[in-house]
Amino acid sequence: MSAGLLVGAMLLDAALGEPRWLWSRWPHPAVLMGRLIGWADQRFNDGAARRVKGVAVMAVLVLGAWALGHMIAAIPDGGVLEVIVAAILLAQKSLVQHVQAVGDALRLSLGQGRRAVAMIVGRDTAALEEPAVARAAIESAAENLSDGVIAPAFWFLIGGLPGILIYKITNTADSMIGHRTPRHEEFGWAAARFDDLLNLIPARLTALLIALAHGWLDARPILRDAPLHRSPNAGWPEAAMAVVLDIALSGPRSYHGEMRDFPWVWPEGRRDIGPDAVDAAVSALWRAWALMLALVAALALL
Repeated sequence: MSAGLLVGAMLLDAALGEPRWLWSRWPHPAVLMGRLIGWADQRFNDGAARRVKGVAVMAVLVLGAWALGHMIAAIPDGGVLEVIVAAILLAQKSLVQHVQAVGDALRLSLGQGRRAVAMIVGRDTAALEEPAVARAAIESAAENLSDGVIAPAFWFLIGGLPGILIYKITNTADSMIGHRTPRHEEFGWAAARFDDLLNLIPARLTALLIALAHGWLDARPILRDAPLHRSPNAGWPEAAMAVVLDIALSGPRSYHGEMRDFPWVWPEGRRDIGPDAVDAAVSALWRAWALMLALVAALALL
């Protein structure tokens, strides 16, 4: 049942994305999740036992997402509302649009490319040269294909609407409070660890989809470079994207004025890249999405 509904949700998301006319009038579910997590952060992240409080907050959020998912799924509408909610929580078309916007802007000028990529990455962008702008967009494409498309689809396939809602509330919490900062190291510990767990299989599945969609069958460079990433999961889709496009990704970059010497992923790849490489990454996003859709459709027919 979940596979058939997921086919519909993936197609609906790919066709409509996130209509501006709708979300300019109503808050997106991800925005509502963010407001709830922000309130919990302000209300409970102080005093002693912050890790315990963070665990309790995550437990309540997960249980709430599970209950809400079951309530919506119980509505006797033939699964229509489940398809709509799942489509809203997928992000294929919006991801493609944001990544393509960087390539299009970069063709106009370096300054516009920097401004476009600043909307999708957290690193310093003011001094990036053209290859670094393109590289940042491609890295974001790979990581967000996993976080925004394959992982939520995977958890919908496994757990239906409760599964995708649990994943999205956890992933949103990780993005807001799962940081190793003085304020969030303890309170956000549970969010970060649970997000790592939920992305363990989807990140590797995303790498597999990217590789197979391009006919890449040699897993050795992906297995070699994926563990170099500071994240236990993000390195997998990034390494796969690097090898299929033959582009060196990651490497040194600046955060908040501080240079960090990250290792290169697929250092054998090209480094002098531009908007054409961003176009290739967008194509890779659609190819991996199409392979995932075909696999889900096959499951639905079983």
